[in-house]
Amino acid sequence: MLTRRTLLPAAATAAATASAPATWAQSGVAAYPTRPIRMIVPFAAGGAADLVARVTAQGMSEHLGQSVVVENRGGSGGVIGTEAVLSAPADGYTIAFHSMSSAVLNAGLYRNLSFDIRRAFAPVSLVGTVPNIVVVNPRVPAHSLQELIALLKREPGRHTYASSGAGTIVHLSAHMLAQMAGAEVVHVPYRGSGPAMNDLIAGTVDFMVDTLPTVIPFVRDGKLRALAVTTRERSPTLPEVPTAAEAGLPGYETYNWHAVFVPAGVPAEVVPVLERAVRAAATTGTTHRRLVDVGVDPRGSTAAELEAFWDAQLSLWIPIVRSSGATAD
Repeated sequence: MLTRRTLLPAAATAAATASAPATWAQSGVAAYPTRPIRMIVPFAAGGAADLVARVTAQGMSEHLGQSVVVENRGGSGGVIGTEAVLSAPADGYTIAFHSMSSAVLNAGLYRNLSFDIRRAFAPVSLVGTVPNIVVVNPRVPAHSLQELIALLKREPGRHTYASSGAGTIVHLSAHMLAQMAGAEVVHVPYRGSGPAMNDLIAGTVDFMVDTLPTVIPFVRDGKLRALAVTTRERSPTLPEVPTAAEAGLPGYETYNWHAVFVPAGVPAEVVPVLERAVRAAATTGTTHRRLVDVGVDPRGSTAAELEAFWDAQLSLWIPIVRSSGATAD
């Protein structure tokens, strides 16, 4: 896993390289980019991934000296957009903005993909992570994660959790919680986070593990009770909410993430240029502040760090996807 501590050197390097593209000519890659770059987001416009991609693209444009233009190609949980990237020339002018679902979860959800995601793409940089948070309806008699787990184990099969759909990170995060806690809980999938959140607030379902930006307004209004954030560190947005480890479930860590990738086979000199642009954008200036404002913990990793992180995520989540029984074929 990438932590703040391991990424401090990367952030320092990014700050040092956040200069005009002319400075990069010394590395021998002055010929790239010479025209706008198309960033394909494999999700519909207006969603969280689209928002983060547009902030990132603007920051990259400033550091590259060329426009990075976002193109939404949603459908089939990210598969259509992924295929669109792979059908374009591998010349560095069509890049992918993947989230956890398209870069990891789909590999377990789909049995007949036209590509092997790990072989088809080369990592560039991890833009940032988005914490999840365990929330309950206030009428649920649990004021801590330990109390929720005790309740679920005491009354197996009687309690429910909502998700934005089977196979989503929201579903699988709650499934992982139940697995680690040894609890039997009923999954209630919805078509999107909005309807799921509405029923959670109404008390139709008991709890949910959703992204921090989604639940913050409802926690602050008292419509939901926050029990734990699912990252190693507390969130500066809700510093009073303990981590899962602090709340009694060590090892429970789950979050969404966003990263830039290129098709495998792009010219070798392309990745370092894009990596520097993403790192500089994510760790400095206006783009960094805008990412924080939309609930992202900016990272700006090296390509090698993203590769190690990606492999670890695939190893962790594919078995969880399969144990959940969720499929998308």
